[in-house]
Amino acid sequence: MNPADVAQSALPAVGSEISLWGMFWQAHLVVKLVMLGLIGASVWCWAIIIDKTLLFSRSRRAMDRFEEVFWSGQSLEELYRSLANRPASGMAAVFVAAMREWKRSFEGAGRSVASLSQRIDKVLDVTIQREVERLESKLLVLATIGASSPFIGLFGTVWGIMTSFRSIAASKNTSLAVVAPGIAEALFATAIGLFAAIPAVIAYNKLQADAAKQQARLEGFADEFSAILSRQIDERIAA
Repeated sequence: MNPADVAQSALPAVGSEISLWGMFWQAHLVVKLVMLGLIGASVWCWAIIIDKTLLFSRSRRAMDRFEEVFWSGQSLEELYRSLANRPASGMAAVFVAAMREWKRSFEGAGRSVASLSQRIDKVLDVTIQREVERLESKLLVLATIGASSPFIGLFGTVWGIMTSFRSIAASKNTSLAVVAPGIAEALFATAIGLFAAIPAVIAYNKLQADAAKQQARLEGFADEFSAILSRQIDERIAA
């Protein structure tokens, strides 16, 4: 038979093997496990991205609403009563924590006014730290996926190429039709690793920057609110 006819008859089979599903199905078991792990990491990554994007959006809107109410001139006591008995987050949590310490000091059995400003500052710092931890939770997962996925994919690629070379050596056939499917299967693992890593790195940098902005807003509000309470403390002591 003419060699050209043999090559033409082999092309459809090779083409079917180089489809995405064919590359996965024909890959070595280790490479398949690597691919499945990377696909799972990608799904986990996108779940975190969507969850954090919605969380940051809700938190930003809640801060805007709270600042509008806080600076509207409403009494601090009224605002505290409206927020004290329901779950609060963001600026509302910072405000409630500081007001709770304030009320404990002035409404307890003994008026513990000494070092009240320092205690309020500590309460504000702890509450801000708690809120920042809530915002930044699971971001480390994105950083880990972004950093490790290319290397995991590369491991699958190296293993797949080793397997391909052993097959080539066993068949003693180095034609492109024989070599290409195995190399394509191996490189597919690296492609999936990059597919998981690139969105994770971009999302991590974006969400980390958003968390830093919200932390700055919380710290700015805490400084202003601490100054307000400090003035009221001085006025009460003077009276």
